[in-house]
Amino acid sequence: MKNVTEQLVNRAYADLAPTVPELCDCEVCREDVLVFALNRLPPHYTSTLKGEVVSKFEMEAGQGSIDVTVVLLEGMQRVAASPRCARAVRARTPG
Repeated sequence: MKNVTEQLVNRAYADLAPTVPELCDCEVCREDVLVFALNRLPPHYTSTLKGEVVSKFEMEAGQGSIDVTVVLLEGMQRVAASPRCARAVRARTPG
């Protein structure tokens, strides 16, 4: 069983992250962005290769791709503004 939305979000993250220079590239920030996006997008589960291919095609060709991009960019902006990672701790530590 696969969640096609999760696969597309991961791939889109890899494409979009370099375009948001203020976003930290650590694992904590990456996962925060992915969780933000996946909690706002509907899942698309498949159990066969045919279903996976059809779902990916439908999502990439239609509004699904736009929705993924918009939600990911919003998540990237929010995480960049308030990161939970060590970078944020260093920024808040005086000295």
